[in-house]
Order: sequence, then C-alpha cells, then structure tokens
Amino acid sequence: MNVRTHLPEAGWLAIILAVLAWSWVGAYDPGVWVMEVAPVFIAVPVLAFTRQRFPLTPLVYALILVHAIILMVGGHYTYARVPLGFWLQEWFDFSRNHYDRIGHLAQGFIPAMVAREILLRQTPLKPGGWLFTLVTSVALAISAVYEFVEWWAALALGAGADEFLATQGDPFDTQADMLMATLGAMLAQVLLARWHDRQLAALKPRRPQPR
Repeated sequence: MNVRTHLPEAGWLAIILAVLAWSWVGAYDPGVWVMEVAPVFIAVPVLAFTRQRFPLTPLVYALILVHAIILMVGGHYTYARVPLGFWLQEWFDFSRNHYDRIGHLAQGFIPAMVAREILLRQTPLKPGGWLFTLVTSVALAISAVYEFVEWWAALALGAGADEFLATQGDPFDTQADMLMATLGAMLAQVLLARWHDRQLAALKPRRPQPR
C-alpha cells in the first residue's frame, strides 16, 4: 500500500529539519532544548521506519508536523518565554505566558488522532462511544507519563528544571496540563472524526507482507 501525504514526503521532512535547525541555533537553554525536542528525535525515525509497512493518513501526518513545530518553538525559547504566549497574555490580560497550555492541548489533540487511527485499523473497534472513551484515555495516559518525566526532571535537576517545567509559580500546573490534554483529545475527535474516517476509508486494504 502506498499512501502519500498531501505534502510530499521530502517537503514534510524539509520543514522538520529547517525548523529544527532554527530551534537549535540560539536556543535559550541548550539543555532544556534537548528535553523539549526529544520527542521529535524519537517520532521522525519511527515514522520513517513504518512509512512503507504502516503509512498513516495525510491528516495524521500533518498533525504530527504541527505538533513537532510546537515542540521545537517551545524548545527554542523555553515555554515560559515564547513570544506568542506573551502576545496572548497582553491581548487577554492573562496572568502568565500560556504557551505551555497550547503545548499540552496539542499533547492531547495530536496523540489522540494517532491512537484513533491505530485502534481503528488494528482492532475491531468502530467509531462510537467506546472508541471515543478509549482514545481520550490513551491521550490522558500519555499526558500523565509526561508529567512523570517532568517530576523526575525536577528531582534530578532541582532548581535547574524550572525552565523545563515552565510552571511559572502555578501550584496546580500539573493538573491544568493534564486537563488541557484531556480537552485536546476530546476536541480532536469532535472536530476531526468525520474527516479522519473519510481518509481511513480511502486507504486500500493492506496486502500481506512477504515473509
């Protein structure tokens, strides 16, 4: 099966590499950059390895690209210093830079669609309440694991983890982050399910791989 994204593969990868290079050059804190951008270094090789055997829908590839850009922008500035967050803070009179909330919304939104695709293609699940609930639960579990990583970073680095955690003095930052991920997962399914289903229907049945 050969499923191409709307954006040619070379173009998709070129955007990732270009933003990655920009993100690294002049990064506010190189150590934080590594921690923030690490998921990109994991996802890109996995997608390259699975591209022939299990290509994803164009929608999911595009969402992964958007998520990677969000991570790399956050890595460049650190989440508490991204200009977009300051603009939102000024426009809406927020008490803090909320770019990290955008990141955690995406942390639910994009993984939810990846999970939805895998579950619909690899299990007997059909669109409906059970799929919605399970996809949301998977996204929340991913968010929880990420919060564990932040906790371990705080224990290992002490005050040096402040830039990575981006709590900005909020004692309920962890709970707010997980709430945003949960809302993102539900919002993604409400907004994109029909579009996603159409793209899944366009996929040809997979042929058995030669042994």
